Amino acid sequence: MRRLRHKKIVMTGGAGGIGKLVSAGLIKAGANLHVVDRSDGLPFDAHYLKGDLSTAEGIADIGASIAAVEPDILVNLAGVQYFGPFESQSEEHLRTNYMVNLVAPVLLTHAVLPGMRQRGHGHIVNIGSVFGSIGFAHFVTYSSAKAGLRAFSEALRRELEGSRVDVTYIAPRAVKTGLSNGQVMEFAKLTNMNMDKPEYTARQIVRAIGSRKKDVYIGFPESLFVRINALMPRMVDAAVAKNDRKAKTLFSS
Repeated sequence: MRRLRHKKIVMTGGAGGIGKLVSAGLIKAGANLHVVDRSDGLPFDAHYLKGDLSTAEGIADIGASIAAVEPDILVNLAGVQYFGPFESQSEEHLRTNYMVNLVAPVLLTHAVLPGMRQRGHGHIVNIGSVFGSIGFAHFVTYSSAKAGLRAFSEALRRELEGSRVDVTYIAPRAVKTGLSNGQVMEFAKLTNMNMDKPEYTARQIVRAIGSRKKDVYIGFPESLFVRINALMPRMVDAAVAKNDRKAKTLFSS
């Protein structure tokens, strides 16, 4: 993909289930890749920045490091997920969810944006979720964090109009990765939830980064449901109620 060749790209979560596949795709496209991850190394050849995006201190450290890289593209991909009743989620995990899924992308963007504007070009890519447009029961904190990321992307895009810094929001549907634990997979079977293979989702993400489109929703009919939910959310309430009741059976004891 010519648009990515020789581009300096910083990507968070680049060693995870989808991340390592997206990393491979970006490297194949000729990008100069810098990966931010909390793992102890990378299973592929790229610049590595170890960091913890669950704390304010960790985000600040990574922000300073990636600003020094002077990236052409920042890809905020790192994410965590909780599936279960909201009141059963620990306060620690609740804070981690919002720090990693929302606060980190916002602050890292804040760190690199001045340099992009000064250089006269740049691209912010935020990896959200269909759950950020359709709030799912038992994914309350994940859905709300991704909704915040979607709104941030939209507002920032409008603010940067004419600056030559683009903002892309990419929303995959459910993916079969380690982020989807045993209960999520059981819920998917109960409700016939569509789940994509990570290889497919990674290819779509790489393609979307190269296209520099404003919004990319991966998966049908979920992309259609996003539009319906925006216009008639109470209709979607009724449509998903049956699945919500099925989900509750997973947590009853």
